[in-house]
Amino acid sequence: MTSARPSRSAERSPRKRLMDAVRMAFLVLVTLAVAWALIRNWDEVSGSFRQIGVGTLALALLLAMISPVLTVLGWRVLLADLGSRLHLAPASGVFFVGQLGKYLPGSVWSVVVQADMAHKLGIPRRRTAVVGLITIALSALCGMVAGLPALPALVTRGEAQLPGWFLAAVIGGLLLALWPPVLNRAIRLLFRMLRREPLGQDLTLPAIGLSTLWFTLSWLAGGASVWVLAQSVADADADAAHLVLISVSGYLLAAGIGMFTVIMPAGVGVRDGVMIVLLATAMPFAAATAVVVVARFYTVVADVAWAAIGWLWARAHHLLPERTVDPHG
Repeated sequence: MTSARPSRSAERSPRKRLMDAVRMAFLVLVTLAVAWALIRNWDEVSGSFRQIGVGTLALALLLAMISPVLTVLGWRVLLADLGSRLHLAPASGVFFVGQLGKYLPGSVWSVVVQADMAHKLGIPRRRTAVVGLITIALSALCGMVAGLPALPALVTRGEAQLPGWFLAAVIGGLLLALWPPVLNRAIRLLFRMLRREPLGQDLTLPAIGLSTLWFTLSWLAGGASVWVLAQSVADADADAAHLVLISVSGYLLAAGIGMFTVIMPAGVGVRDGVMIVLLATAMPFAAATAVVVVARFYTVVADVAWAAIGWLWARAHHLLPERTVDPHG
């Protein structure tokens, strides 16, 4: 018995197609704006590029490559907590290939690809999809929590400090969202809103805590990559502590904001703009732009490199989505 399955184009409503078009338009506009800014300031930016040594570039790339590996470890913890344990090899194949979906217009392509691939390993699609969405949410929250110390530098350009009670209240609220009773209730509410059956199993505190640790370490590795680049082009008299703050914590804050900005694929433009504003408090605008351009390039390189490795493993084990051939041509 075969069941009719609507085509992918038929499944997408006019509203979703419109949102995809809007996201693509924003992406094109941001790309053009960045290209124009680089062209206008190329003399100054290229000078900053030349200040970054080969050793610095290599170390920054290594740290950028480590970051996705730490993320997949957190993803595995959540998947195992819901009943599906995967060895690191197949987990990497599923996760890294799916990660490239975040660069496409739309908000859930990475989750869809991961669910299709994991299904071939005997993991229910819905379970993988839920873990993918939880991973995005927890990772963004971790970035925001660890990035909040840089918020005053973003809001006041380093000229003033936000009240300690304000930061404590915001951090407390974000941490509360990670508490198992709150998080599991939110997941159940989401399923009711979507008119779907609940998972039947809640996430445990150890799993949430361990995955949160991996996600935070992943962000810190990415922030350290930015700091390595930033310290090579910063002014000689720049405050070292402030530079660490805006590079590491600032990167986490910018990345977290970018992840919550669903209009832009992979937070393109949003994360980069926030980072330039933060870095410009300790170095010339051209130098800040150079750092952000290299950091964004390294992020893409890391995603593509790990996806290629994951694709090779997935292809060898027949996990890639199969192409369907229309028998009627």
